[in-house]
Amino acid sequence: MRLLVVEDEKRIADFLCRGLQSAGYAVDVVHTGQEAIDRVHSTEYDLVILDLGLPDVDGLQVLQKIKNRKAMSPVLILSARDSVDDRVKGLETGADDYLVKPFAFVELLARARVLLRRGQPTPERLQVGDLALDCIRRKVTRSNENIELAPKEFSILEYMMRNRGRPLSRTMIVEHVWDMDYDGLTNIVDVYIRHLRSKIDDKFAVKMIHTVRGIGYMLDAPEMPQPVTTQALPA
Repeated sequence: MRLLVVEDEKRIADFLCRGLQSAGYAVDVVHTGQEAIDRVHSTEYDLVILDLGLPDVDGLQVLQKIKNRKAMSPVLILSARDSVDDRVKGLETGADDYLVKPFAFVELLARARVLLRRGQPTPERLQVGDLALDCIRRKVTRSNENIELAPKEFSILEYMMRNRGRPLSRTMIVEHVWDMDYDGLTNIVDVYIRHLRSKIDDKFAVKMIHTVRGIGYMLDAPEMPQPVTTQALPA
């Protein structure tokens, strides 16, 4: 999932970026309202975390422009404006949640996850064959055996399971999971796929992760054959 952080204070922006990346999200950071408006018109974000006190455009104007888009991203306001009137105005303008500075990161992360779940039409639990992924508790099992994954491994696996049977290029995986553009040189995806295979495939007879030559990777499992029933012939 890709998040946009709009925050003019570099210290806070860096803190948010590191924390959200550690939680497994790809994060873009901008420091002005105009940059935010440009980004949301060129990139689809799963969530926007928006400071109101921006140096060029008032955050509420940025919020209105975000909400005027056809494909609206949920918006979590993060602001030092702490009066009841400010919070009401932010929510009435279209914000999905409002968190006052100073804040605890664990609370921000919890609120962000609620908004991300709300915006996701996909199930909170993914299942492919005997491989199961709990998006809320961030747990993975195969054949009821717990599998420990690092945050980036979890994000790649979730992305692949949500796109079961669809070949995903290295570019698609990098742009979805990392905050970077794919330059055609890095082998970061191949390294993480090897890690995933060692955890979810190597000890099992049925392999889930498949290499698609010339494209990238795909996750799928063969369908179990349905039992054949026979009807007795009349005597």
